[in-house]
Amino acid sequence: MQELQEKICYFFNDKDLLKTALTHSSYSNEIKSFCQNNERLEFLGDSVISLIIAEHLFKIFPHDSEGDLTRIRASFVCDNSLAKFAKRINLGKFLIMGKGEINSGGQNRLSNLEDAFEALVGAIYLDGGIEAARKFVLRFMPDKENMKKIDHLTDYKTRLQEIIQQNPEEKVEYVLVNESGPDHDKIFEVELHLNSNIIGSGIGKSKKRAEQNAAKQALRLMGV
Repeated sequence: MQELQEKICYFFNDKDLLKTALTHSSYSNEIKSFCQNNERLEFLGDSVISLIIAEHLFKIFPHDSEGDLTRIRASFVCDNSLAKFAKRINLGKFLIMGKGEINSGGQNRLSNLEDAFEALVGAIYLDGGIEAARKFVLRFMPDKENMKKIDHLTDYKTRLQEIIQQNPEEKVEYVLVNESGPDHDKIFEVELHLNSNIIGSGIGKSKKRAEQNAAKQALRLMGV
């Protein structure tokens, strides 16, 4: 863990927080003993990252509209971006996983990297506060001149929401209809409802990915 702390330029006061952030659920499932995994920290880190990036964009683009800021933020909080950030610090190398997950390539799986990055940010936030988390997250942001050059079209949920918002009476809801597989390797299935009609469905290794795939299918049906 010392190597990772040197790599991220942050040294934990509570080393257990870092260990938890790196622990995949497959490890506790495999050893059949109570062991905290990173799922709760992932939940927290997701919100912390969104707040930090939103605040950063709000400050550096004072004249951009809400829609523009939303699109830019979506580019940096989507699955692919967070997984790329994790790769930049070789986070997969430090993940604590069960043997089955390791043997199936879990240390390089994008969903695991994304989740671990969120968990790491959550751990930094709890250990050092919002300033420490902000300093870490903003290391991965490009400079202002290059910020808008990022491809925003990979966030299908945001694109769909922008279309739906043109008709205020319409309501979009993502409904989890099924999840299968062991805790460390679940598959989620989501339906996308527009009012009472199903306009898309998606499957993914995480709920967020399944929702993105459902939105992608809906956009294709709309001819977008």
